[in-house]
Amino acid sequence: MKRLLSLLALVLCLVAPVFAVSPDEMLDDPVLEQRARDISAGLRCLVCQNQSIDDSDADLARDLRVLVRERLVAGDSNAQVEQYLVDRYGEYVLLNPRLNNHTLILWIAAPVLLALGLFGLFWAMRRAPSGPKVAPLSEDEKRILAELSDTEESDATKG
Repeated sequence: MKRLLSLLALVLCLVAPVFAVSPDEMLDDPVLEQRARDISAGLRCLVCQNQSIDDSDADLARDLRVLVRERLVAGDSNAQVEQYLVDRYGEYVLLNPRLNNHTLILWIAAPVLLALGLFGLFWAMRRAPSGPKVAPLSEDEKRILAELSDTEESDATKG
């Protein structure tokens, strides 16, 4: 019974984003509806912040989905709809920021930091000793080791 409930909970979690767009929002034209879905998948819910408006149940996300569909019905292209929303809410509304002067650091920082980290790791591994450096035994150490070996052998034969 627990497995069945767990499976049901998992299915509901996976299917939950499907319920975000309600039937009353959908357009009758399947081509326009698909365009609306494509645009909505790239727009950030300003309430949830890491979900697209297509996946969010927030009221603002619903309003944005309706706005996208209204703009498409009015005859706007996909780029015009996105630009309209960017003009209204700023570039933060886009899940994938555009490459501009003010977003350049976002696009460059991750690869540069990765390269620096790999270089640092390579440099640290190269400087690290390859194995333990052991100096040869001195004459005193050899004599002590021989005495210990003789003592252990004599103890083993007695016992």
